[in-house]
Amino acid sequence: MLFGAAMALFSAGTLLAALAPGFAILLAARVVQASGTAIMLPLLMTTVMTLVPPARRGAVMGNISIVISVAPAIGPAVSGIVLTQFGWRYMFWLVLPIALAALVLGLRLITNVGDSTSAPIDVPSVVLSVLGFGGLVYGLSSVGHSAESASPLTLWGAFGVGVVGLVAFVVRQLVLQRSDRALLDLRTFRSRTFTVASAMMMLMMAVLLGTIVLLPIYLQSVLGMETFTIGLMLLPGGLLMGLLGPVVGRLYDRFGARALLVPGTVATSAALWSTTLFTSGSTMLQVIGFHLLLSVGLAFVFTPLFTSGLGAVEPRLYSYGSAIFGTTQQLAGAAGVALLVSVMSLRSTALAAEGVPLVEQTAGGIHSAFQVAAVLSVLAIVGALFIRTVPAGETSAGH
Repeated sequence: MLFGAAMALFSAGTLLAALAPGFAILLAARVVQASGTAIMLPLLMTTVMTLVPPARRGAVMGNISIVISVAPAIGPAVSGIVLTQFGWRYMFWLVLPIALAALVLGLRLITNVGDSTSAPIDVPSVVLSVLGFGGLVYGLSSVGHSAESASPLTLWGAFGVGVVGLVAFVVRQLVLQRSDRALLDLRTFRSRTFTVASAMMMLMMAVLLGTIVLLPIYLQSVLGMETFTIGLMLLPGGLLMGLLGPVVGRLYDRFGARALLVPGTVATSAALWSTTLFTSGSTMLQVIGFHLLLSVGLAFVFTPLFTSGLGAVEPRLYSYGSAIFGTTQQLAGAAGVALLVSVMSLRSTALAAEGVPLVEQTAGGIHSAFQVAAVLSVLAIVGALFIRTVPAGETSAGH
């Protein structure tokens, strides 16, 4: 039932976006799409954790990561080609038949797993979650996309609503979870491994999405590249990440999380530090080398984090853990974009006041933002040392 609802929402949103006559309808369509994807990821992770034995979870998660991690990685490449050759509406027309096919096949082949229980939805919790998470994401996105022009009243108002709503949401969940009626059970954070994995995932998503936003700006505004060329440059990294997914999954089953996370976070950090060497005269090979190293590092990070983090909580909390991963990633992504774009804008403005040429202003701003991302990535290396793989059959409590 949930799968059908998720894919129906996504398909409806995709169709509405393709037909949208203006921005308002397009925005509403994207919200409908997001409603479907918000259901899909926790459902996918919970199903895997329920059906797959611990000894094989790494391999299965590695296969899943082909979609989860590769889709965003090759997105710029595919979108660049589609936008250049066809136009923005085809971004949705090309996805629609895939979504509809997945909906039909899923309804025919997917069956329910586990036992169904009565779980009434707490309406006040839903309202508080919308105010809390919505306010924070809106405020962070406003900072990121309009670092200097955003109204202070709008920004602080959004943050204020978000913080108050989130605090009230957390307090209500702590009360409701005593009787197993919480919308989002926070007892998952009793697991140290899950808590560290969540923090690491947020950190990686923040620097990743912030960097992904800045990279096309750098390539277009500083190096003067076309959208189509940028898309082709980023394609090898996405394909490499896809090829490594199953390999990383099997290595996880054999060696555990920490053996993969340490080199993965080191490679990711090294890739981000290499961006601090980018200038207005950097070559295409430098950028491709950075993206390939980043892709390798992320391939060794995402699968172990998902698998070890969820594997460390009690089975009855798998669905809540999956939901927390999905929610915190969205917040972290918005925060990362807001932080790095704000740093870029402030540094560019300072250089403009000094009379620096426009291209050098942009290059200098992006250089400063990349430095911030590189410094933050070092924290992920530290976090990797605290991730523990819970052996099969061992209780998850406290780990």
